[in-house]
Amino acid sequence: MNVEANQFGDIYLHATSVREWSQTYSQLTRGSFESSLLQVRGRRFQMFRETINQRVVQHGEAPEGKICFGVPLAASGAFRTQGREADECTVLLLQGGEEFLFHMPKGMDLLGINFDRRLFEQAIAATPHPEELIALLRQAVVQITPARLAESRRRLLGLFDRTLLAADAGNPETECRLEEALMAEFIALLTDPGCDKHQRHGSSPGSYIVEKCHRLTVDQRHSPPSVIDICQRLRVSRRSVQNSFRDVTGTTPIDYIRCIRLNGARRELVSTRAGELNIGDAAARWGFFHLSHFAADYQELFGELPSQTLRSDGISSRPIVYPTTAT
Repeated sequence: MNVEANQFGDIYLHATSVREWSQTYSQLTRGSFESSLLQVRGRRFQMFRETINQRVVQHGEAPEGKICFGVPLAASGAFRTQGREADECTVLLLQGGEEFLFHMPKGMDLLGINFDRRLFEQAIAATPHPEELIALLRQAVVQITPARLAESRRRLLGLFDRTLLAADAGNPETECRLEEALMAEFIALLTDPGCDKHQRHGSSPGSYIVEKCHRLTVDQRHSPPSVIDICQRLRVSRRSVQNSFRDVTGTTPIDYIRCIRLNGARRELVSTRAGELNIGDAAARWGFFHLSHFAADYQELFGELPSQTLRSDGISSRPIVYPTTAT
């Protein structure tokens, strides 16, 4: 097993350090970014814990061939994943290769676990009612009773912490035992009487509007959409757009679009050397053509000027991958 522990002051470096995931993180609240990332990776599974001080939206694709679980450890209120509202009494699910949009509140602490999908389904086949679990795995959000989920959190964190400190973490037998224990914990959680096997969490209209706006902003980064563009394209009223963003993102559509674009420009800067791409060109790639206005907005969101952002000279960088979105 591979064990890593990191702290970050840059959202791009954090996002690209979550192994196996193709994703971007965008900071939505103003101030310096601080995060921690602990990871344990085996041959067929991954376990990580991330804490982030700012409100963030994650956009990307889950690892192919995996079944991915998210267990909230702490969150300042409700949050959204795949258009569904979730809270600290839920377990989050993603299928391998699935595109996702995840709105995280400030200060969220999340435990993520990925299994080989084929092996997990084989384990499910041995349960009394496997068809119920297969159907449940199609849900993005699974509601669990608070007491039962609290028990599971304690056991999962115990396994995680012991692995981080274990002297024999590289032992194949240790890895196999950990994988089996993690898989057994999630199967027990999903088969528990306190887990509603017939729940259905539909995506809200507000989440749909925000998701479409997010995709338009990323796909049309040179000429981002206005609120009027969104209203006309989705055939909804300005009030519907405003209310959707207030409920889902906690901000206005104008501010959200600006934040996504500023984060995009920041990724361009962090992932390139100063001699390869100047600040003006990075800004223009995301539709910012007034450099002074761009610099002021950038400093307000990230707490530093574009010229103060650490470029890839002397640091390890990775290419930016923007998920292919459906029209």
